[in-house]
Amino acid sequence: MTKYETLLFDVDDTLLDFNVAENAALAQVFQQENIAATPAMIARYKEINDSMWRAFERGEITKNTLHNTRFAVALKEFGFEVDGAYVETVFQKYLQQAHPYVEGAYEVIAHLAEHYDLYVVSNGVTITQNKRLTDAKLAPYFKGIFVSEQTGYQKPMPAFFDYVFERIERFQKDKALIIGDSLTSDIKGGLQAGIDTCWFNIHNIENTSTITPHYEITALHELHGLLSHKVPQY
Repeated sequence: MTKYETLLFDVDDTLLDFNVAENAALAQVFQQENIAATPAMIARYKEINDSMWRAFERGEITKNTLHNTRFAVALKEFGFEVDGAYVETVFQKYLQQAHPYVEGAYEVIAHLAEHYDLYVVSNGVTITQNKRLTDAKLAPYFKGIFVSEQTGYQKPMPAFFDYVFERIERFQKDKALIIGDSLTSDIKGGLQAGIDTCWFNIHNIENTSTITPHYEITALHELHGLLSHKVPQY
């Protein structure tokens, strides 16, 4: 039998397909704001957004700075002056409506919930993540949902994990595993917090960092074998 009792799951690109959700939300934002978005504009926005998220993870900028400036910074390069905070509220409205699953997410979570205590650990906006998980019918399988906005800290900060651990009844580090797609957020954070880590390498990329997860999977159903449970017939 597995030694784990508590499984901590990231959300975006771990349970829900963020790329699909983001693209849908961006299309609706640009349509509403009458901006003729080009592939180059969207690609540049994503580059800036990714860079700002890494800075947020390092504690170099606040969540408010990230959310309220990313659109203004990106669109300014293409000659559009926008109210970044306003566009962010529009984006969050549409993002809340998008909750496509990562392949196998619902089935895997439903099965694992029969054997483990499941929790969500996510960097993001609380109301957005809660609504997406609820609409995706995943929320009932989790005993707790912890989002950085709610906690006041973000992965990989040790304070984020301390906040989570203190709120899980009878929590034991040696019986916990975090599963997530981000080496710099989920895996680094888990390692620093002293728990085992499973990198969900959803895009099957080479790990060129110095961050070494305990386990690596490329599909969620591989968790069944890793956790030593019989694979269910979905």
